[in-house]
Amino acid sequence: MSFNTATRGWGVFSRRNDDPVKILAVAVTLCLVCSVLVATAAVMLKPRQDRNQTLAIRKEIVRVAGFQARDARQVEQLFQQHIETRILDLKSGNYAEDIDPATFDQRAATRNPATSQALASDQDPAKIKRHPDYMPVYLVMENDRVKTIVLPVYGYGLWSTLYGLLALAGDARTVTGLTFYEHGETPGLGDFIENPAWQEQFRGKLAFDDSGKLRLRVMKGGTILASPETRYAVDGVAGATLTSRGVNNLLRYWLGDQGFGPFLKRLQAHGDKA
Repeated sequence: MSFNTATRGWGVFSRRNDDPVKILAVAVTLCLVCSVLVATAAVMLKPRQDRNQTLAIRKEIVRVAGFQARDARQVEQLFQQHIETRILDLKSGNYAEDIDPATFDQRAATRNPATSQALASDQDPAKIKRHPDYMPVYLVMENDRVKTIVLPVYGYGLWSTLYGLLALAGDARTVTGLTFYEHGETPGLGDFIENPAWQEQFRGKLAFDDSGKLRLRVMKGGTILASPETRYAVDGVAGATLTSRGVNNLLRYWLGDQGFGPFLKRLQAHGDKA
């Protein structure tokens, strides 16, 4: 296949349009050009995509922490002014002071065998497959005390991994908010987890009872107002049993001893001091 224009013009491209060799050459050339353009666009747009993804998550953190933002600029202002990001060593429940929150990538760290552990099925109710050694936590401070704790939580639902944020008061027991910002559940059914009215049911519920036992859950069939269990339970949604179960499982995992449990117990034992 030659492109010597001095002897053969455009080589194969000077052949008849219905020539199979020319058709193949045009197709290959078009694929190469498109591949280069797509790859270049992906490289050039990645920083912007990363910024947009960070902004979207920060918007949810700010909202579930109890602040209202009108636009992207205010989201950044509120996040910088009121949200303190710390990296937590899940095993000890202490802060990992040698890890920079600004550069920490939680999903990358979870994929890395050096900073995560494979989970056996009986250790993995949330079906996350790998347990990270470190996770970020987001704190709202007031007079050097923790006012609000925002915990990133995730686990498998019916069709997808549910990524959310659970907010607790400074007592590390009382729920002040819950949101899910990424999932692929069934539209019109499993996506009830996005419904503000359903999320609002979590506000004021207790994650732990007086003895420290984890009690927060989504209850199938609703709750009875006169029952003491109402303090710990949120109404499920009929027809979305597996998504509801996924929410229960991820709450059980991340509020338990494998997740943020040691950190929360430390806060409960020392009041609301970070």
